[in-house]
Amino acid sequence: MIITVTPNAALDVTYEVDALTRHTSHRVGTVTERAGGKGVNVAAVLATMGRDVLVTGLAGGASGARIRADLDARGLRHDFAAADGESRRTLTVVSTSDGDATVFNEPGPHQSPGAWQRLLDHVAALVTGSGARVVVLSGSLPPGCPQDGYAALVRRCHDEGAVVVLDADGDALRLGLAERPDLVKPNRVELTETTGVEDIPLAVQALRDLGARDVVVSAGPDGLTWYAADGSAVRARLHVSLDGNPTGAGDAVVAALAAGLAEGRPREDAVRDAVAWSAAAVLQPVAGEVDPSDVHRLELQTLVEDER
Repeated sequence: MIITVTPNAALDVTYEVDALTRHTSHRVGTVTERAGGKGVNVAAVLATMGRDVLVTGLAGGASGARIRADLDARGLRHDFAAADGESRRTLTVVSTSDGDATVFNEPGPHQSPGAWQRLLDHVAALVTGSGARVVVLSGSLPPGCPQDGYAALVRRCHDEGAVVVLDADGDALRLGLAERPDLVKPNRVELTETTGVEDIPLAVQALRDLGARDVVVSAGPDGLTWYAADGSAVRARLHVSLDGNPTGAGDAVVAALAAGLAEGRPREDAVRDAVAWSAAAVLQPVAGEVDPSDVHRLELQTLVEDER
């Protein structure tokens, strides 16, 4: 069992218009709503690839009800803690004439200390009750939550015997490292912004100095590298180029890494899966989707090598 935690879950709303033009009104052609947030996307990929997964986090109000309803419709198991206020929405306006997208991200409702404690207790109870081997913590923290909130979640999950994957950036990542998550997955930009260090191996060491153990750095078309706490490193990359939608590719990486940890797979196999799953996600129009046939085909086109 894998549990994904999205503290700041969202209802993703997409409008399609012919063309987005400033200072004018628009007639919307199509409106879609979908449960969103990085942990939701991770769970959706895991479920598609046949893994046992449960979605949790904070959700509240009418938007929270719609998030739950969408997950039900998609067959994704969920058990959210009650949020203070209305769950946030993201609004994406897509111009059908050129495919450009403009995104508006709400910050999310302000959470009281009591709401944050509810989430901590709820996640711990879910880990205990399900026997989950891996917990994925991902995305932004809602306003009002402690800046070191992820550290508290890591500690509670470790106390229940779970391995923790942390996928965050900025202060949420930096302060979350204090409780030594088992694996963190920044992309190259997030790694540099968090540490202030341009050189990748030196930036990884800077994360370790803050408490990180294993670090997987993703670099888009250049693949990804798993820097293990024992000093070894393994890199995987696709040897063909792909065009498509990169939104959600990082979440597919996290899904594959979590599956690998839960199943005790060798790092070489886990990074191959991560590249293939993320590449398959690029071929899909929305985040949180992969086609298993694409995954299997792309695994055969993924190169894995020791990084010296």
